[in-house]
Amino acid sequence: MADTVASRPAGRTLGMGESEAVVGRASQFAPFSQGLLRAAQKHPELVVLTADLGKYTDVHDFRREHPERFFNVGMAEQALTMVAAGLSKVGKVAYCTTYGTFASRRAYDFIAIACAHSHENVKVFAGNPGLASGYGGTHQAIEDLALMRSIPNLTVLDPADATEMAQVAEMAADLPGTLYCRLLRAQVPVVFDPATHRLQIGRGHVVGQGGRIGFVSTGIMTERCLDAKAHFDAHGQPSAVFHSATIKPFDTEGLLRFAATVDRIVVAENHVAMGGLASLVVDALYEAGMHKPLLKIAIPDQFIECGSQAWLYDRYGLSTARICERVSAWIGA
Repeated sequence: MADTVASRPAGRTLGMGESEAVVGRASQFAPFSQGLLRAAQKHPELVVLTADLGKYTDVHDFRREHPERFFNVGMAEQALTMVAAGLSKVGKVAYCTTYGTFASRRAYDFIAIACAHSHENVKVFAGNPGLASGYGGTHQAIEDLALMRSIPNLTVLDPADATEMAQVAEMAADLPGTLYCRLLRAQVPVVFDPATHRLQIGRGHVVGQGGRIGFVSTGIMTERCLDAKAHFDAHGQPSAVFHSATIKPFDTEGLLRFAATVDRIVVAENHVAMGGLASLVVDALYEAGMHKPLLKIAIPDQFIECGSQAWLYDRYGLSTARICERVSAWIGA
């Protein structure tokens, strides 16, 4: 059941396992867990592994209902990936949970070779994407999409909200090969209607009919871009949003169709500007010979300090208000 929760003081760094409050929008608690439990009912071969982060990656309900199918390998992300690959070789579908910074930095070679190279049925769900963590550079996965999309045979996803997170958790067992998915945990906003919206692998989702500004976004930045769209529409600057939950395979054809309907493009991502969504968009436009003014809204090329999510998003230009400010200045409105 979706609900709306109260605000949390913007200046306080969250305690371990806490999630930022959702303000002004319906939210859902632990959508990954709900989708995971539905997948487990359909797939008795599904197992879950975690690197001592079960409580903080929303798999405690699975552990309670299926203790014989749950494995905690301890604080050892490389072992997590290798055990998952081994379980895949004997017919299991292995869901792994840890934080994105640990999966992408510490277990990178193991995901590439033990899993993707061998086409293993391993699904890595990586929490604390980008600035979702207030615990600084050691816990903020700000370059994981660039790293993961460079691995062959790997599907890479960055869901926008509770609706897409639950859908990915449920559908992942049916996807062939290895998956890397950014994990949205605890209290997650509901941006898309679960009754009508369906995440499709390799397909972008368009909101709007073109106009002066075309927002291209992934992950949690889509919520902010939709809010920015409403702002600019109300001020006589019609805009549209191209949401891409799939980083790999990327919907290049859909992006080009979308780009043809707008005057300018704003790419927004909870990731460094290098190697992520912005790089995909620039490559697609360049290779198609399409010339559009383009603004990148992303995390700067630096390790980020500690702070609350609200403070970090605003400080580094990822909040809706800061997006509107930058785009307004850019278009001269």
